Amino acid sequence: MSDLYTMFTQAVKQGRLVGLATIIAGPGIGQKLLIWPNGDTAGELGSAQLTQQIIARAQNAFATQQTERFTLATTAGDVEVFLEIHAALPKLIMIGAVHIAIALTTFGKALGFHTIVLDARSAFATPERFGHADELRIQWPADALPEIGLDESTYIVVLTHDEKIDNPALAVALKSPARYVGALGSKKTHARRVAALQEAGVTEAEIARIRAPIGISIGARRPEEIAVSIIAEIVAVMNGG
Repeated sequence: MSDLYTMFTQAVKQGRLVGLATIIAGPGIGQKLLIWPNGDTAGELGSAQLTQQIIARAQNAFATQQTERFTLATTAGDVEVFLEIHAALPKLIMIGAVHIAIALTTFGKALGFHTIVLDARSAFATPERFGHADELRIQWPADALPEIGLDESTYIVVLTHDEKIDNPALAVALKSPARYVGALGSKKTHARRVAALQEAGVTEAEIARIRAPIGISIGARRPEEIAVSIIAEIVAVMNGG
């Protein structure tokens, strides 16, 4: 059991999303199972069927990142389970060092996000404009995203209006487990985007994940107002909305 707690502690320290299921009532009380989003486990619940049921339940919990308590029926009797989900530090990744990203970085940091701004255009991605970001990378976003590592606690916002930058980045983001992928642009722009992504081999299901038009509808016009609408939508998604 001490090994299980050591593994759980290490995952938490590393900022990895992880779940710990504990039987708190019924057959097998006290047994624990450590679960990762990729399906890996450690520990033992004494029943392969119960283990698979809890793993399946954990996948939904990872998506919402909510701890829960529930009861499962087994051949040996009802089992009550406490599933503790430890969420990784949320990352807010902004594709494009544009004006909206300046305000969005401020809001993201105030809400506890690790903020990352990506842009290959060094004229825009400057320390003078983004000294408040946790990371500023002058790099093609499609190349940077796999290096950063995208997980269920990642929120990606695509802002450049430049198809050469946006579309390759979206193709990477949509094949990741990132919790939120939003893209700025009109309906006409989005239609062109969808066609380009389809041509690049992105599936319909993956494309459907894009939040477009991005943000909550508040009649936003100025960059700061658009940033408010985007961060509000991200918070809603984070909280299960």
